[in-house]
Amino acid sequence: MKQKICQLILKIIGWKAVVSVTIPNKCIFCVAPHTSNFDFFLGKIMFCAIGGKRPSFLIKKEWFRFPFGLILNRIGGIPVDRGRKTSLVDQIVEQYSQRERFQVAITPEGTRKANAKWKLGFYHIAKKANVPILLTYMDYKKKEVGIDKIFIPTENEEEDIRQIKLYFKNITAKHPEGFTIGDVE
Repeated sequence: MKQKICQLILKIIGWKAVVSVTIPNKCIFCVAPHTSNFDFFLGKIMFCAIGGKRPSFLIKKEWFRFPFGLILNRIGGIPVDRGRKTSLVDQIVEQYSQRERFQVAITPEGTRKANAKWKLGFYHIAKKANVPILLTYMDYKKKEVGIDKIFIPTENEEEDIRQIKLYFKNITAKHPEGFTIGDVE
C-alpha cells in the first residue's frame, strides 16, 4: 500500500523512478547532486516507490534534537558529529559486519553548496566493508530519480573518484550553481 502511495506521489509531482540494477542487501548509495533539502524527501519517496527497504542515511547530529530525533531515528538516520574526529567510517563498516542487510545513502558533497572536494567517506566505507557503491542520481531537468550503475572500488582511489564524479557530470541539480564535480576531465 505504501509503495502504491509513493508511486502516486511521484506521478502527481511529475517525477519517475528509474532503477535498472538489482539492489543488493548491503551497499552504499552515493547520491548526487544534493543542493536542496527537498532531495531528501524525493529520495525517500523514490525508495518507497520502487519497493526498496529503508536505507539508512547520515545527517548532522544537530537535526537529532527533540522532536526531530525521534523521527530521524525511526526512518534510518545516523547522526554525524562533524566536530569530533571519531572514525565514522569504522563505525559504519562495523554495522555492515553485524547485519544481514544494511544500506546507507550518502551525499558525497557533504553540503548543499558547490564543493569540488567531495568527502570520501562513502568510498572508504564501501572499500573497507567490501560492498558496492550504487550511483544514485536526482535529475531535476529530466525529473528522474534513478539508480543505474553499480560501482566496485578498485585499488586506484584517484581514478575511481574521477569516474564516479564523471558519472554525475550531466545530471541537473535543483540548484545547478550549488553542484560541481570539479576539474576531473
